[in-house]
Formats: sequence, structure tokens, C-alpha cells
Amino acid sequence: MIRYAITDPQTLHFDTIQEDLKRFAQKASMIVYRDKETPHYARDAKLFLSHAKGFEKVLLHQDYLLAAHLGADGVHLMSTQRDDIAKAKALNLFVIISTHTLEEVIWAETLGADMVTFSPVYDTPNKGKAVGIAALKEVVDAVDIPVIALGGIVSATQIEACQEAGASGFASIRYFG
Repeated sequence: MIRYAITDPQTLHFDTIQEDLKRFAQKASMIVYRDKETPHYARDAKLFLSHAKGFEKVLLHQDYLLAAHLGADGVHLMSTQRDDIAKAKALNLFVIISTHTLEEVIWAETLGADMVTFSPVYDTPNKGKAVGIAALKEVVDAVDIPVIALGGIVSATQIEACQEAGASGFASIRYFG
């Protein structure tokens, strides 16, 4: 099962980056550097990539041009960036895109994304109403692309339920933080 860590300013600090990444690596197989607030994303992404070793895939959030320029394995696009899937693939990047509906998952698969996150499966702060395990199973059963459950996943019981629904893995901020 894919274990995908999503960083944020609360879980990754650049003054303790080696320790923080070591903590992530104990549970995660993939990781994405995500910080929507910093004005220094490019500088910090370069530092992140220089330290993030030992993960199956290391991605950057949103900026596929920066990901390609800095040599990241891939990019995690927002659901509004579906037009960027082909552009990122043309740069030989592994592409994950956030999705929230079955229609979005089908579009992502059709446009060539390698994987999707589907959320929010469980209640999570500021992310709207949870879609639940039944919706996750419906999405997994409808497509061939790997589906990663996201949203409110903080326990082994939730991870097991996602796996039983057929998800290829799970992503979380708080579980890995």
C-alpha cells in the first residue's frame, strides 16, 4: 500500500529538516513538499529535494516547471490544474492530481495522470463534507488509475478501511506529522 506524506508548515521545518524527513520516512513511501504560504517556495523546494532521499517518489506541489527544473520525481497538481497534466507528462514527471468527484477522477485518467488523490474521505478541517468509504470504493471500481485516499486519515483503522475499499494507498498530513 502506498503511504503518501503531504508536508505543510506545521509538520516540516527547515531548521530541523533532516529530523523531520527521517520522521516522515519511518511511515511514508512517497512525499510531497507543499507550502501554500511561503514566498520562498522555489528556494525551499530545492533544499527539500536535496534532503529528501530514501522515498520511492519525491514530488513538489503545483509547480510542474519547478519540479522538472529541480529534478523532482513528479508533481502533485490541484484539481483546478487538469490542463497541466499533459504539460507535466511532457516533462517526464510523475503526475498526481487532487480529485473530489468521480467525474474528476475519470478526467484525470483520460488526460494521462499517473495517480489521483480522492478526498475528503473522512472529516478534515476546512475541506467540506466527507465523501466516505462507499464513495471511495465507487471511484476505485470505476477506473484503472491508482486512487489514493485522502482527507482525515489519522488512524490504522481508517487506513485499513481505505485498503478494503480498494484504494492503492492513502495520503495524509496529520498521520505523518
